[in-house]
Order: sequence, then structure tokens, then C-alpha cells
Amino acid sequence: MSAGKAEGRSVRHVDVLILGAGAAGLMCARVAGQRGRTVALLERANKPGKKILMSGGGRCNFTNLEVEPRHFLSQNPHFCKSALKRYTQWDFISLVSEHGIPWHEKADGQLFCDHSSKDILQMLLNETESSGVSLHLNCEPQDIRQTASGWEVGTTEGLWRCESLVIATGGPSIPTLGATDWGMQWAESMGYPLVTYRASLVPFTASPEDRAHWADLSGVALPVTLNVKARQWTGDLLFTHRGLSGPVVLQISNYWQPGERLRINWWPAGDILTDWPDARRENGSQTWAAWLAQRLPRRVAEWLAGDMGTVRLADIRRGDLERLAARVHAYDFQPAGTEGYRTAEVTLGGIDTRSVSSQTFESQIHPGLYFVGEVLDVTGHLGGYNFQWAWSSGHAAGEAV
Repeated sequence: MSAGKAEGRSVRHVDVLILGAGAAGLMCARVAGQRGRTVALLERANKPGKKILMSGGGRCNFTNLEVEPRHFLSQNPHFCKSALKRYTQWDFISLVSEHGIPWHEKADGQLFCDHSSKDILQMLLNETESSGVSLHLNCEPQDIRQTASGWEVGTTEGLWRCESLVIATGGPSIPTLGATDWGMQWAESMGYPLVTYRASLVPFTASPEDRAHWADLSGVALPVTLNVKARQWTGDLLFTHRGLSGPVVLQISNYWQPGERLRINWWPAGDILTDWPDARRENGSQTWAAWLAQRLPRRVAEWLAGDMGTVRLADIRRGDLERLAARVHAYDFQPAGTEGYRTAEVTLGGIDTRSVSSQTFESQIHPGLYFVGEVLDVTGHLGGYNFQWAWSSGHAAGEAV
């Protein structure tokens, strides 16, 4: 790093200036620094990697054993392929193991730290420090302009000049951690088209009427199948006092469109119309609610049974049976909306990737400008995929800047 004077202000010069010390920014800084580039990493918050620290319930779901392009959403679905292939989940797992960080697998190949998310953040900070990267906190960009030799960035800490500028500022999900849509808005002001972005991997909220019906169900969890026009997903759902949450709800929120209705199968492992004849023959005196409670949480069974709960299996008429089956297997739910960026794990949408190289992540409009991570229109499923996108995209850019 070198320093000078310009217009009465001190100027610092680096080869690479990275805005955003989250997962993608840290990985990009690490790789660029290892290549011998002088790198400064600027973060507007008072700490780096805040989303890393809070992820996975404090244990960081840092990647997944199975990572394929089908696990990601984008208006340009081929864009993610190159980066994911060049820096894989196995590469990151190897880095984690080199640092002696113990980890374990949960359901569906999800990998978590045994101890704390702090282990992953400290690993990345150690890697960047050993690569000569300088980290600057509480440093916010104020104005950016392209120059004949690169980029000039005015910040609350002074003026910086660089050959390569990397935007790794993420999206607005979880604003209490300092997240904003600054990178997306700045890119748009520079002429980059945006894919409409919104909160995703996020719980649904319910109408006051539905919340009243579900008042006794808050805290109950069960496996369900959710259907929207674009996707079906099976997994665990959780009733909350605001609406519906749980892994399957977060997953389907990537595909749900605002205003769209949701179809819920509360008992995907069974079929009422198929099972009822045998149940009636074997124990016709059993009530509908009692029979259903053997297959679902009791409170859910009683709620679904409603006024029919005390009717014996032997006494249920075919028309009533079909209505009950529809209520259990094809429940119609209209979300009031989502909990929004406040609890969203990611931002769906972002900078249209058709204006960015899938090999280097360099802008196709402005030479020397790069975009990585969540700021781009690439969003992963729940399960470690968004972190893997951060590692892969950050690594690809780090090799090019």
C-alpha cells in the first residue's frame, strides 16, 4: 500500500480495493493477497463477517456435500456453473480441515461447525492477514469514479485509488447487522440492469383470521409438502405466532411469488382416502380426530378435524370424507406476505449477471470493476449453498483482480 496527497486529502493506493468484508469479500481478498496483490478490504460495519457469525444458529452452515447448479436460482441459470466448478465445496472443506476446525453433517448434506461460527470467520481473517490484506472497519464509501488508471473511491476514512474495484456488499437481508442494498443501487446508477430483488429464505406471515385459527398451534412442528406454481418441496414446517416458518417454508419462499396461494399437504406420508376403508373396518368406533392424531401432532389433528373431530370413522359420509381429505392433503393458504428483510437469510435477485463475466466476475461495461456474492442475481437453496456461492464467486474474482 502506498499513500500520497490529492486535493488536500491523503490518498492511499492499492492494487485491489474490496467493498464489503462478508463471506465473498473475505474470500476474494484472501486469494488476491496470496497472488501478491496489495489488497484493502473496507467494511462499513464495526465488525467483519457479521452474517457468518449469526448463521446456522451460531454454528455456520458453511457448505453442502452436494453442490450443483440446480441448487441455485438466477435469471441467467448458467452463470454460476464455472465458479462452482473451479472452487468446489471440497476445496472449502479442505481449507476448513487445514485449520483444524471440527465439523459435522446434518440432514441433506449440510455441514456445520462443531463449536462456533467464529471458527470460520477467524479462519478467513487469519488467511487474509497472512496474505497481507489490510482490513478497515467503520469505513463507508461516499463517491466512486472511474479514472484512466482504475478507480477512485472516496470514503469516510479518506480517498483510495486502485486498479481493481470489487463490490462485495451483499444485499439488504437482516438490516440489523448493517446490511443494505447499497451495492445494487450503486450498480443501477452506473447503468447495470437489476433483477427485481426481495427478501427470501424467509418465513411467511398469516392474515389475522388465519392467526386466530392457529393460535393454539404456535410452536408445533411437522413434516409437510408445500406447493406453489414453480415448485414443490417437502420438509419440516413450524407454526409461529406470526405465520409459518421452518426449513420447508424458507425453501419454498425462493419460488413463491407475492400474492400467490400456497397448497399444503399436512400428511404427505399418507393418503386419507386410501387408508380410511381399512381404518373403518379395523376400528370403526374411533373418532376421526383420534385416528388422525396417531399420524399428526395432536393439536394439528384436532384443528384439521374441526367439527368432524368427534364423528366415528364408521359414521363418516363419503362427501365429508372427501372434504376432510382435501383439508389435510390440499389445504389452501394465502400468505399475507413474508417477514421481509428483517429475518430473511438472503436477497433473491440483484445485479443482472448478463453484464458480468462468469469466468472472472469482471464487469462487461467497466473494466477493472468486479461483483461477487449476494449482490448478484444468484441465490442458493437453504443448506449452505449461499455460502458456497460466496466462496466460489469470491475465489474466481480473487484470481482475476
